[in-house]
Amino acid sequence: MKTKLTVGAALAAIGLYAVPAQAELKFAPGEDSRFTWSDFEELEKVDLNGETLTVFGPWRGADEDLIQSVLEYFREATGATVNYSSSENYEQQIVIDTQAGSPPNVAILPQPGLIQDLASKGLLTPLGEENAQWVAQNYGAGESWVDLGTYRDKDGNEQFFAFPYKADVKSLVWYSPDNFEEAGYEVPATMEELLALQDQIVEDGGTPWCIGLGSGGATGWPATDWVEDIMLRLHEPSVYDQWTTNEMPFDDPKVVEALQVFADIATNDAYVSGGAAAVAATDFRDSPKGLFDIPPKCYLHHQASFIPSFFPEGTELGVDADFFYFPTYESKPDLGKPVLGAGTLAMITKDSKGARAFIDFLKMPLAHELWMAQSGFVTPFKSVNIEAYANDALKKQGEILAEATTFRFDGSDLMPGKIGAGSFWTGMVDLVGGKSAEDVAKEVQSSWDAIK
Repeated sequence: MKTKLTVGAALAAIGLYAVPAQAELKFAPGEDSRFTWSDFEELEKVDLNGETLTVFGPWRGADEDLIQSVLEYFREATGATVNYSSSENYEQQIVIDTQAGSPPNVAILPQPGLIQDLASKGLLTPLGEENAQWVAQNYGAGESWVDLGTYRDKDGNEQFFAFPYKADVKSLVWYSPDNFEEAGYEVPATMEELLALQDQIVEDGGTPWCIGLGSGGATGWPATDWVEDIMLRLHEPSVYDQWTTNEMPFDDPKVVEALQVFADIATNDAYVSGGAAAVAATDFRDSPKGLFDIPPKCYLHHQASFIPSFFPEGTELGVDADFFYFPTYESKPDLGKPVLGAGTLAMITKDSKGARAFIDFLKMPLAHELWMAQSGFVTPFKSVNIEAYANDALKKQGEILAEATTFRFDGSDLMPGKIGAGSFWTGMVDLVGGKSAEDVAKEVQSSWDAIK
């Protein structure tokens, strides 16, 4: 560990951040009406000639090419030298760099727990109330995003440190439009309709759901997304928040209720492809494939926006596969339209004029549209041109985010690692194996008590 610290500090001290070769702008300014080119004109008024801005983030490989394509507009307009870097172990690297006193100007991270740790050590620069209010007013479920970007500083005071940029949507149910049309099914608009649909599918001789929890040492995690989504549809967002911090114990009846809703589906042989015994044994990457069998082995699959990566080769989104928003209970209208997801947040780890200008850049629709038009990017920013999205699937996910009344980050990621990436996962395997929701909840709470 000492060796890693020394090497990390040395690299950071000499500013060894990836220096990109001069790149061409992906889209010529002014030539494509999907983009808000007036933002580029405003950005050109910011003079950063001679300034170097270092940006550290989680994106590598093809994703690094995408962020670089966005950063190139900032370089071109402001004259700044912008050096982007990442690391295979970026979570550890940002800790090393900040503690060594040689942090990047801007760090972009997807882990709220890590951000809180940095904030509590005085390693982040507050972004101020003005930026918090901007997010509240311009993002779908804006107050939720402000809360997500707010952390306790070294004195225990809550401040807005982290600006949300790039989101992921988990509250999705995937299906085959052809199978729905052939069977005469309609996309359910409420949870009551969804539960009625699964019964109708059984009555017609089919199987409603494909569910797979297998993921090697992480087996069980897909069920945590189910439970988190259900929690947001049964109870107020404040209950979800109390649950993820253990202010409300894991074995509270409200949590048990959510576990039971999932168990009623996943442990019913008639409801899941292969029967209840197959749920934990099926790899999550293989689980959606039953949607595309002839005849279909299932009609519905609950999973986040990344799952098309594991669809059969040649599957065309919007034609062979589509999705709908995991619906809410008509009987609980006060809960609005909650969305479960994740995302990355940008924070200033070394203050500078360029760092401040970069945060202002992220407040421009253009900073979002440039990535939207390529791949793998959705945003809750309500002022972007949704026609910039590269395809209809991304556009629909963006609309779900923009229309949300509540957004909550993946709950298991907010919990301590021994819970969210430990006993919660194993508890879900026990649940689909037949253990009662009450017993599973008690065991997870016991593991939480053991680390307090």
